[in-house]
Amino acid sequence: MKSLEFIDFEDFKKIKGQQLPVGDWYTITQQMIDDFANATLDKQWIHVDKNRAAKESPFKTTIAHGFMSVAMISKLLEDSFSIKSIRMGLNYGLNKVRFPSPVLVNSQLRMIAVVKEIEEMANNGIKVTFSCTIEIKGEEKPACVAEFLAAFFE
Repeated sequence: MKSLEFIDFEDFKKIKGQQLPVGDWYTITQQMIDDFANATLDKQWIHVDKNRAAKESPFKTTIAHGFMSVAMISKLLEDSFSIKSIRMGLNYGLNKVRFPSPVLVNSQLRMIAVVKEIEEMANNGIKVTFSCTIEIKGEEKPACVAEFLAAFFE
């Protein structure tokens, strides 16, 4: 995937309403799931116990946490574009989040994102609303659909 590069906010504003480049596929490994479980203290067996999941889960394997998909949005956006003039970027929040399909261990994910809204903020900032869909390779339903907000400052 070729990332888009913008000079400054004025240049970036031209993409409002448009889709960013579709991201590369990322394989979700058990190590990533375990690391997320350790970081969040969410060690429910469906995520970390391979043997129990094989026997008791309807998926017959472990699955990633739904919030792991959300946590990846910042990185997936970072891979799709950059703005040279940014001094700092912050996660601002989420408007809507849904997890239509579970992410089985070793699934591959990528994101499709659209720049939905750009609003001016104080201190030379903009608030950007991204419409994000995290796809699972080979699956009809996505792993995550979210409206993600970021604040950027020049």
